[in-house]
Amino acid sequence: MVWPDDLIGMILAVVFGAAIGLEREIRGKAAGLRTNVLICLGAAVFTIISRHMAGGQEGASTRIAAQIVTGVGFLGAGAIIRDRAGVYGLTTAATIWLVASIGMACGAGFHLLAAISALIAVLVLIGLGQLEKPLARYGRKSGLKGSPEEQD
Repeated sequence: MVWPDDLIGMILAVVFGAAIGLEREIRGKAAGLRTNVLICLGAAVFTIISRHMAGGQEGASTRIAAQIVTGVGFLGAGAIIRDRAGVYGLTTAATIWLVASIGMACGAGFHLLAAISALIAVLVLIGLGQLEKPLARYGRKSGLKGSPEEQD
């Protein structure tokens, strides 16, 4: 049975995943809006399930949480591509990992932690994305390889 707190956690996971996914979608990244929403919601649902299955048993819910981290790490690793020109997808992989943690926070009832994390993530993705442009120009002028824009 889904409790009101569980429903709130699931709704927040969709909202927070969408906030981060929207930024990735606008930048044209492979892991965009739908991907981030589904990862965040899935992590929330698994966390809710693990909480209910644990039924107050010490350590039981953390086993499922550990498997979420491992599984999402596998997804993130699939987003990273390396070729002669450099490494691509690192920010996408990190975003996938972070969105899963936000979903887990929503599912565990840590709504404020999830909200603050999502807000910081959006600010980092947008704000530091703007900072990367002048840094990339500086890197090209000084002859440095692998500007941040090329990397994700």
